[in-house]
Amino acid sequence: MFLVAHRLGRSPGQRFRFEQYLDYLHENGFDYHISHLIDEKDDKDFYAKGKYFAKARILWKSLRKRLKDLKTAADYDIVFMYRDAHMLGSTYFERKLKKKPCKLVLDFDDSIWLNDVSQGNQKLAFLKKPSKVNRIIGLCDLIITGNKYLADYARKFNANVVVVPTTIDTDYYKPINKTANDKICIGWTGSSTTLKHLAISEPWLKLLKDKYGEKINFRVISDVPFKSDLKDLVNVKWKRDSEVSDLACVDIGIMPLPNDAWSKGKCGFKGLQYMALSIPAVMSPVGVNTEIVADGVNGFLADSEKEWIDKLSRLIESKELRLKLGEAGRETVVGRYSFNSQKEIYLSLFKNLIGS
Repeated sequence: MFLVAHRLGRSPGQRFRFEQYLDYLHENGFDYHISHLIDEKDDKDFYAKGKYFAKARILWKSLRKRLKDLKTAADYDIVFMYRDAHMLGSTYFERKLKKKPCKLVLDFDDSIWLNDVSQGNQKLAFLKKPSKVNRIIGLCDLIITGNKYLADYARKFNANVVVVPTTIDTDYYKPINKTANDKICIGWTGSSTTLKHLAISEPWLKLLKDKYGEKINFRVISDVPFKSDLKDLVNVKWKRDSEVSDLACVDIGIMPLPNDAWSKGKCGFKGLQYMALSIPAVMSPVGVNTEIVADGVNGFLADSEKEWIDKLSRLIESKELRLKLGEAGRETVVGRYSFNSQKEIYLSLFKNLIGS
């Protein structure tokens, strides 16, 4: 049984941490049930500012659902939690699950022991208790993390910790031939919660626009628009059925990050998306990004404003360099960060957990 916040296909974290393995698990003898807390009709209210009565209703409904899950947990060999069993700061459900005859698995791909709250729920941050993560880690039979930084933290509380990188299905994320165009598109993709990281790039993107004028434009793909006075910026609303084709229009992908504790726990997913599509990626040298990208070989790492401008300029001016880094990036993802490269490892974790 998978205990998660969102329905299938809704959350990028869920999609690329475990959902893409579900069919493979089923093909190899595992049946599963997904128990999610936030329905499609709840989404808008849950992440909006205010809407406290609606959020109270969602909270009450979610508590009832988890209580029902507790009653059926003993029917399962494994209970898998993505981040936690419930969004509140209590470990009640995890402690109750520990007493059941099932194995407990926790998977996380961010520094969830830190207090990072969506913009719409800032005033409700007191309901969360990030420190609960330490106790949850200690209660579980297996911890799966997205990178070494997260694994090192988890090992303070549990010895059975395994790193499985966030992966891309490279049979789905395949390069698409672009229509010849004199303009170079610099792009970014991500959810509304990470738009604040894109905002870091505005000063030097404006300098690049001053430098290259009509030669470059910008594309942002997200669930909400990026508000900016950057010229020639197109906002594209993220859609599941067109996510690959919408991103394939980009010539250079960027992933700016602040060098803080939260960002060090990031799993480089934006960069992996670009690289899977043979789009040259320029990323901040923070956390796992330095493991994914060998600077100048399969992408670029840029720290200061000067480095961002210099490396993006080199890509803007050289089609050959874009092709070279793009192809090398694709090879990196296929070899180390693809579904196919990790599926046997992932399956073995579940088999070993139940002694099969």
